[in-house]
Amino acid sequence: MKNELLLIGSVVLIYTAVILAYRVFGKSGLYTMTAVATVLANIEVLMLVDAFGIQQTLGNVLFASTFLITDILSENEGKESASKAVWLGVFTSLIMLLFTQYWMLYKPSASDWAAEHIRAIFSTTPRLLLGSFLGYAVSQRLDVWLYHKWWDFTTKKSGNSERFLWLRNNASTLVSQVINTLIFTIVAFAGWYDAKTLVSIIISSYVVFIFTSLLDTLFLYLARRMKKRNTNLGE
Repeated sequence: MKNELLLIGSVVLIYTAVILAYRVFGKSGLYTMTAVATVLANIEVLMLVDAFGIQQTLGNVLFASTFLITDILSENEGKESASKAVWLGVFTSLIMLLFTQYWMLYKPSASDWAAEHIRAIFSTTPRLLLGSFLGYAVSQRLDVWLYHKWWDFTTKKSGNSERFLWLRNNASTLVSQVINTLIFTIVAFAGWYDAKTLVSIIISSYVVFIFTSLLDTLFLYLARRMKKRNTNLGE
């Protein structure tokens, strides 16, 4: 149960960090967490673990936190702020790709001990980052668009813009995560793992995203409550 407990703990830890960053630094904190989560998820995804009876790549929880971030921004700060976070994540991925591949051009010193390990990790980075870049760019833009479409729909039906927060959050995230999971897994791992493992990764990744999406609703409600109590968060 060690991996299972670690995964559950990582959800609580990462989502709490997002809320804390928002409380202390406001929108700037969420933008920072977007960059941090994007970089770390692209490294952590290299690890394949067994948990809850299925094989799965790590990085899913960190990546899921970026959807919580865009939903908080959509809800509290507006569509433009959410879109800014998406493009920040895309830019971060591109910069990471540029620099990690630039490191490969150096000739290590004879006494160097780290270059071999860095090359082992980041030699796979271009393909992973391409999958992450495409999955992130498409799914996050879709998430923001769907969030506001659902918001308009529920507001018209109920006459109250604050109702059905849980619906617009989950209906947008769960749909966009299907697209993200398919794009990333196929681009990043096709030909690397066999078909059975690929299917397992797709299923396990989406199961994780279902869990993280349902859980992040609680944190989204908390973020909205924080905003109501303090309209100038982080200032």
